[in-house]
Amino acid sequence: MTGTVAAPLLQMALRVEHDIFLVRQRGREVATAVGLEHQDQVRIATALSEVARDLLRTVGGADVAFYAAGTDESRPALRIDLAPVGPLPGTGYQPQSGAVARLVDSLDVTTDEGVTVVRMSRRIPANAEALTPQRLAELRTRLGSTAPGTALDELALQNEQLVAALDEVRSQRDELAVLNEELQETNRGVLALYGQLSEELEETNRGVVALYAELDEKSAQLKAASESKSRFLANVSHELRAPVTAIIGLARLLADSASDPLTSEQARQVGLIRSSATDLLVLVNDLLDLAKAESGRIEPDWADVDLRVVFGQLRGTLRALATRPGVELVVEDPPSPATIRSDEALLARVLRNLLHNGLKFTERGEVRMRAEPVDDRWRLVVSDTGPGIAPELHERIFEEFYQVPGSATGTGTGLGLPYARRLVNLLGGTLEVASEPGRGSTFTVTLPAGGA
Repeated sequence: MTGTVAAPLLQMALRVEHDIFLVRQRGREVATAVGLEHQDQVRIATALSEVARDLLRTVGGADVAFYAAGTDESRPALRIDLAPVGPLPGTGYQPQSGAVARLVDSLDVTTDEGVTVVRMSRRIPANAEALTPQRLAELRTRLGSTAPGTALDELALQNEQLVAALDEVRSQRDELAVLNEELQETNRGVLALYGQLSEELEETNRGVVALYAELDEKSAQLKAASESKSRFLANVSHELRAPVTAIIGLARLLADSASDPLTSEQARQVGLIRSSATDLLVLVNDLLDLAKAESGRIEPDWADVDLRVVFGQLRGTLRALATRPGVELVVEDPPSPATIRSDEALLARVLRNLLHNGLKFTERGEVRMRAEPVDDRWRLVVSDTGPGIAPELHERIFEEFYQVPGSATGTGTGLGLPYARRLVNLLGGTLEVASEPGRGSTFTVTLPAGGA
């Protein structure tokens, strides 16, 4: 861990058994204040209480300090230093529970300005509030003015957190139901067994460590499964693209006027082959785009984008698609200035997809696109006068391969909207739909003006 470290957010002493409860409680409060997510708050508090218990047993306690520090990747992190009041054993420090290290990003023994400390850290999410010097000063004041709760309150809160963790993995381990009953029995006996709080807390901590270790393992398995699916889609798409392209080329050659003339029936059949192959190529390309988005291989090229230019280009390229005489394509010029921090190619792909869908499914009326600034964000709206979508299907249309039942005005792969929403999320925005049967549809893309 490198980088400039400000003054501690909070300092406290660990000398007696009761202090373990306070260290755990204050650790969770600091984690909440700097913006760690709920599960990370529980992880850091559990790891801290385990290490504090070990140091109290082996060297008689420690001085505990909480910092907000930068890492090698310039990501802020919550850092906790425990300076033992006595010398560590000759073998150094190893946590009694081997799973403790899984709860934090780093756990080691280091020397800082001549003082040996046991140091642990957990990275702060990128979407957390920025830890400016003013923000850090406010946190120090707030943390310094709050009074710690009782050991009983801490144990009750910890039991609530453990019950929540059990609920998360209930479907994965049937035997957790037995553990849940034991915890409920423990809760009923807390007041009568106050003298055994330390022993019960230690047993509960071991359960939390084991449960979160398993949660991390299951998360890794889910991630691996998702990556396998993306690799499969990408590989299949690559393998299909070449033969499908070849079929389209051969069909074009057969229909070429320079080739031997075909009968009207043969020409019709060759046209069907070419049309079917073209539809299949669109599906293959959509699968490949979706696989790229899911695997995280699409990296936005951030730059200042003029929405007036993007809208003008889309107006020109999509005008040819408005072939129905009763449908008008209207692209309004955004109000000036219309500059947004985004990826021009990805943004244009999203808007083109929405406009193309509107033109494909609208039989009469208009397809309109407009933009408007709202505070520090831009709202890009594509509306149509098509058949509309029932409210219960609004989220389903963003599922892969799903198509609205009874759509007779056009066909598609069912991948365009899921891909568009992934691209919008990648750009730091949202894609929502408002629609009712018979009243058309309105798709709204909301993006931050300054980028994600």
